[in-house]
Amino acid sequence: MVRAVWNGAVIAESEDTIVVEGNHYFPRSAVQEHYLVPSGHETVCAWKGTASYYTLDVGGERNPDAVWYYADPAPAAAAVRGRVAFWRGVTVEA
Repeated sequence: MVRAVWNGAVIAESEDTIVVEGNHYFPRSAVQEHYLVPSGHETVCAWKGTASYYTLDVGGERNPDAVWYYADPAPAAAAVRGRVAFWRGVTVEA
């Protein structure tokens, strides 16, 4: 079981993660959606495409742009479609 934890809360938990470039991508269905706040932030990866972000909100504490996903990944990154990954202090326990 792999867990993503921040500010004492389990944000995501799954046995079905995909590791890409050292990051665990969790199925969207494994994420506690009530912690996610949409963000307007986007970045571009040369081989995965455009990433969109969510801010985490746990107990009134916010972690800006700590969750990312590829809504329409490039063909080479099709495996991450429908999945999210974490950074910025989110602990991923494998």
